[in-house]
Amino acid sequence: MSFVILDLEWNGSYSTVLHRFVNEIIEFGAVKVDDEFNITDTFSVLIKPQIGKKLCSKVKELTKITNEELKENGIPFLDAVNRFTEFSGDSILMTWGTSDIHALIENYSYFTGDVYLPFLKSYCNLQAYCEGCLDLHNSASQLGLSSCAELLGIEFSQEEQHRAFFDAELSLKCLKLLSDKKPLKGFILNADDDNFYEKMTFKTRFITDLKSDEIDKSQMKFKCDCCGKQARRMTKWKSHNKSFSAEFFCKRCNRRFIGRISFKKKFDEVIVKKRIVEKREKQKENDDKTVADNV
Repeated sequence: MSFVILDLEWNGSYSTVLHRFVNEIIEFGAVKVDDEFNITDTFSVLIKPQIGKKLCSKVKELTKITNEELKENGIPFLDAVNRFTEFSGDSILMTWGTSDIHALIENYSYFTGDVYLPFLKSYCNLQAYCEGCLDLHNSASQLGLSSCAELLGIEFSQEEQHRAFFDAELSLKCLKLLSDKKPLKGFILNADDDNFYEKMTFKTRFITDLKSDEIDKSQMKFKCDCCGKQARRMTKWKSHNKSFSAEFFCKRCNRRFIGRISFKKKFDEVIVKKRIVEKREKQKENDDKTVADNV
């Protein structure tokens, strides 16, 4: 059994065909490893942009890749796919998170009209695997590659980050240090399954309609973060910046606070994020004045 750990870099390119921005891939970097995670082969190519004309300033700053490099040394995206298909063979494909798979599908579909990647037979999300090994299960805040490396005490150069081959190697180092914690088998998906591509191409979105059946209303209760008792909602819910907020009152603490909650829809779950915000002192003073005036 062999594995290919792939990392990509891409540029936000505006497509005059689709009339929207596309995450146009500009670099492939990968390592092929055996079942003991020893490197047996490597892969690295630059991709000549065909959708956008120039790299955005942020991408140039992060990657240190220049427009001149891509023009002189880059190859067309489909040529890179053909080379990578030959390189990967029947290996299980691994990426850190699913954003690289999204970009691959988006680019391949743009140039061929087909979403099914020729080199993708089985897939493993290394980010999810490492989070499982480290017992980190916060869906609202996923573990970044550099953060994982720091947690594991892996030394790396910040300057080398955001280059595809370097990040693929760094992903491998994280995998090797955690490989004895959990079996990989439970994290490997069959790309031939009916819902694999549907899941991979599903675009997460915030639920902004409070009446939506996708919202679990029982999640909209708040406990006081001082005493832990259930607080009473005092105002109607207001929608703001893809979240909902309302004022709550804790009878035990005689305290008012703002409860904020958001619902992010993923393919097979809804991620709920809640937080408590203290009321501003001026607002508290106004409330106290109102109470005094009404006495």
